[in-house]
Amino acid sequence: MVAKDKFSKESFFASPLYDFLSPFRPVANQYYAEYVIVIFALVIRCAVGLGSFSGENASPMHGDFEAQRHWMEITTNLPISQWYWFDLNYWGLDYPPLTAYHSYFFGKVGSLLSPTWFALNSSRGLVTPDLKSYMRFTVIVSEAALYIPGVIYFTKWFGIKRRQSPIGTYIAAAAILFQPSLILIDHGHFQYNSVMLGLTVYAINNLLDGFHGPAAICFVLSLCFKQMALYYSPIFFAYLLSRSLFSPTFNLPRFTSVALSTIISFCIMFSPLYVFGGIQNVLQSIHRIFPFARGIFEDKVANFWCVSNVLFKYSENYTQDDLQRFSVYATAVGFIPSFVLMFLYPKKHMLPFGLAACSMAFFLFSFQVHEKSILVPLLPITLLYCSTDWNVLSMVSWINNVALFTLWPLLKKDNLTLQYVVMMLLSNWLIGNFSFVTPRFLPKFLTPGPSVSDVAETYRRRSFLPDNIFWKLTIVTSYIIMGCVHYLDMFVQPPKALPDLWVLMNCALGFSCFGLFWLWNYYKLFDMRNKSFLEF
Repeated sequence: MVAKDKFSKESFFASPLYDFLSPFRPVANQYYAEYVIVIFALVIRCAVGLGSFSGENASPMHGDFEAQRHWMEITTNLPISQWYWFDLNYWGLDYPPLTAYHSYFFGKVGSLLSPTWFALNSSRGLVTPDLKSYMRFTVIVSEAALYIPGVIYFTKWFGIKRRQSPIGTYIAAAAILFQPSLILIDHGHFQYNSVMLGLTVYAINNLLDGFHGPAAICFVLSLCFKQMALYYSPIFFAYLLSRSLFSPTFNLPRFTSVALSTIISFCIMFSPLYVFGGIQNVLQSIHRIFPFARGIFEDKVANFWCVSNVLFKYSENYTQDDLQRFSVYATAVGFIPSFVLMFLYPKKHMLPFGLAACSMAFFLFSFQVHEKSILVPLLPITLLYCSTDWNVLSMVSWINNVALFTLWPLLKKDNLTLQYVVMMLLSNWLIGNFSFVTPRFLPKFLTPGPSVSDVAETYRRRSFLPDNIFWKLTIVTSYIIMGCVHYLDMFVQPPKALPDLWVLMNCALGFSCFGLFWLWNYYKLFDMRNKSFLEF
């Protein structure tokens, strides 16, 4: 019983990840575990970055790599008054101003190394080994500066509050940092999602520490880097408002601090656009940031509108205004319960569940969602790897696999098949999801070691599937269907009349799994309102 209680506070203790870090359990060695995890995480990202990227050798528009490079070209060669107006038929700037400043900084640094990389007009579509290396380096630096430290602090905070061993917190941090979807999108496909997500984690960390004004600043910065951070906004608003109004009575200094921090942060972010371009420049940036004219969805995505469009053909039967209104109604219905729960019960350990429920509602029902937007709800979901509830860990592991599966069509288009397969296998193996075949089918060096052999067998099986029979059947069935869809996609040509059939099957399965997980998440959020922090 002692051993069982000991390991009940450890995440993934029956896993290779646990065994890799077990040598660092002695107090004198614990200091090094953090650096081992970070170095390994950076090595994995560098390895993924050796592959291709979005739009490689695909003229005339290329892809996201060229979009990010082009924004560095625009911001370093044109005055601020032209940033959001220049060549909108190509890759016109359509992200908030902090992305523009980020592009300006790395564009200036890159221009010092090679003026040809970001020369106005003449550098369009440029792809050279040194430019690719530099661009990959900017993503790694951005993530190392913001996302990785934020995640490590988050896991340490929960570990200290639960009196968890340092190794237990580092294992949770490693599980979060090896989330395959973010690695493949940022370091394979090529984007800077880790900046937005890292700033969001810093906002969460400030809430955990009770620093409400700094939390508001961090969230505004996240929102000013990528507008998709709006998926989190109702929960941050509900939590900060509740903490200001009822703590236990109206706290005027806190309310003032949050309000001023929010307003001043927005003003600082947008003031250069106004100072150097006037109000029209600010309005143009907002117009570019929210592209309602593009339609309710573009590429195939695992949300309600794309999947149901097969039956209802929205663009043929409804106007753009109708679809915007439907989307607003559906999204509001989806996130309002999480908003109300977080307002009435502003508990710190409920934040990941609240953010997950709210952002998943936006992903499933909001307007103009991309397949990469799943990274937004995946952040708070993956932060739940800090939980000591093995059923929660199983559900989080499952939905991470589903999310990666829904990214397959995009990654396949980017020629990242090898990276996709390796990251899928590596991430699951590290957290012990292959321990259910141990030791009959896997070589001994791939299996969890002897450090927990006395009590691990039961937990190994539990870490693969939750206790509930419904969820066991759901997860196993979804994995079988994923395998079938992958087989069809790789070896069978779709019917000529339905060329996107396999992609639509991918989206339909993804939407079904996301919807079920979303409902389960709401159940947990409702259940957590009466539970203590130690039961997280």
